[in-house]
Amino acid sequence: MSKLSKHVSADAIRGVLGMLPTPATSDANDWACTQSVDLDETERMAKMVVDAGVSILITAGSFGEGASLTWSEHQLLTDCLVQSVGARSLIFAGATTLNTRDTIERGRALVALGADGLFLGRPMWMSLDQIDIVRFYSDVAEALPGVPIIIYDNALAFKSKITTSTYEALARNPSIVATKHIGGPAMADDLRAVGKSIRMLPVDSQWAGLARDFPDDAVACWSGNVADGPEPLAVLEQAIVARDWGWADRICARLEWAQSAMFPGGKIENFVDYNVPIARARLEGSGLIKSGPPRPPYFHAPEDYWEGGRETGRRWAQLRDEIVALPEANNWEA
Repeated sequence: MSKLSKHVSADAIRGVLGMLPTPATSDANDWACTQSVDLDETERMAKMVVDAGVSILITAGSFGEGASLTWSEHQLLTDCLVQSVGARSLIFAGATTLNTRDTIERGRALVALGADGLFLGRPMWMSLDQIDIVRFYSDVAEALPGVPIIIYDNALAFKSKITTSTYEALARNPSIVATKHIGGPAMADDLRAVGKSIRMLPVDSQWAGLARDFPDDAVACWSGNVADGPEPLAVLEQAIVARDWGWADRICARLEWAQSAMFPGGKIENFVDYNVPIARARLEGSGLIKSGPPRPPYFHAPEDYWEGGRETGRRWAQLRDEIVALPEANNWEA
């Protein structure tokens, strides 16, 4: 059953938004596998994350292997999360497809299963014109009235960035409540363009910088590390809420240090092409979630890329230990 009676608005988007992986069965790397979602591990992961205070969950992005899940697996994943933690969280189900009509059909079904909203990148077989980006989200909103949408904006994955002027137009669409931003110098201009209509979501390690400049608007971030251990993110959120910018800067520096190992050659472009295996390796290194193997066709990565992912996971585990050992919040040196 849908929970849209909660009236999810941009103002409701606060704190850390957890980008969830999709735990895989042991045979998930076989093309003949018909059900690759490890539902028991998915339930365990979701409860761990929500118990730690992460109350907004996002599924089936790149890290969540939305492109390599079958449609039946998308539905099983959403149903599992709704049944496990739906009463204690907001769930934005990934429904990105290669066209508008499939996106609407999937979105309608996932909301019927109980998703609170949708996480939507635009179709990306070809780069979508900026005018068509506005039309795409408008069409989805018209077809699914009242269903809140978080935009997935990643210039590398979707072949172009949403421009600042396009964000200004998207801000007039009341169904759009937030955007998962890739960051960079345009983020501040994009935030100014949308004002309070759309919640601008920086990645966790960039949250302190944006929040210092926009303390009343930059009140949320996204993180792909919640399944590696939410403790460092919980402490970061506390620092942001308290507007303790020195402490927040130190935490973000530690997060950046931990995550830098997964960018081969220090370039995000190298990471994007091997996102799935690197993310699997990261979960292996952090040791909390049994991620299982990657799904076809995204198997291979150079061994040093795998090792970079594992090292990020190990560093994140170190951060968890450091947080637990802190006698007080403001003595963590970057």
